[in-house]
Amino acid sequence: MSFSNRLERSKNLLARIIARLPWSASVAKGIMWRTRPRFTVGAVGVVLNAQDEVLLVKHVFHPGSPWGLPGGWIERNEGPREGLKREIREETGLDVTVVEPLLIERGEKNGPFSAHLDIAYLCRTTGRVHHLSAELTDFRWTPFEDVPLLETFHGDAIAAAHSKLSGKGCEG
Repeated sequence: MSFSNRLERSKNLLARIIARLPWSASVAKGIMWRTRPRFTVGAVGVVLNAQDEVLLVKHVFHPGSPWGLPGGWIERNEGPREGLKREIREETGLDVTVVEPLLIERGEKNGPFSAHLDIAYLCRTTGRVHHLSAELTDFRWTPFEDVPLLETFHGDAIAAAHSKLSGKGCEG
């Protein structure tokens, strides 16, 4: 019997057990939770103002390539959209509307966060930057054509947003 056949039979047996003993579903979920990979999640926003300029921020914790997009790590029990809105508000005082996802990638495969997902969203705001958190030292609103070369994920997210806004769709 092949591995896929054994796996399918095991799933069917587990389904029959759970159907007869509903409390066993929580045991099965516990086993699944312990055997599945855990990921950290980071979210960044391609934040656009009314003139379709991109908000770039200068990060303290990224000395090799300090300019990038605002965002940060998603907290436990927090959705990526809500976490991104929280991070941008904490970092800049801006309230944003998260429009849609642009890009989702697995983080650096060889780094300390190999089990990491990065998500980039297209965001809109009509507000002003009110403050900068201690994590940031500067900001600027930049037209797409003047965005400097950025760290790969941030640059790819900006390119996806520009492509979407210019009617070419999102490649990724």
